[in-house]
Amino acid sequence: MSGTLTPGRIAACLGLLAAGALTGAAGWLVVDLWFPAGLLLGLLALFGLFLGGRILLGTGLGVGGAAAGWFLAYVVLSLPRPEGDFLLGSSGIGMYAYLLGGTVLAVMCATMRDPRHRPIPAAPPAK
Repeated sequence: MSGTLTPGRIAACLGLLAAGALTGAAGWLVVDLWFPAGLLLGLLALFGLFLGGRILLGTGLGVGGAAAGWFLAYVVLSLPRPEGDFLLGSSGIGMYAYLLGGTVLAVMCATMRDPRHRPIPAAPPAK
């Protein structure tokens, strides 16, 4: 699949941006609520979103849209509120593990190859 931008691909990227923001916000709250199981659940949701974006668009652009929304949710939730406190308390290691794990998953899904595009052998197979 070529990497040309069509209106359908732009709409898919915007949809993945919104899905990434929702998944990111839910993941951040779940990680903070149930630490070991919530971290695995949040990372599993991110992996499904990133892999779905990769399959949907056929390129790393789908992963980029979802990852941008996920990181946007992190930035918005980590801003201080007018009361002076934060919605996300980054006191535990869970937040850092979720941030690092999500980044690793995004890079992994963005750089994976499509199994249909196998390398062409130099010589025909022997009979």
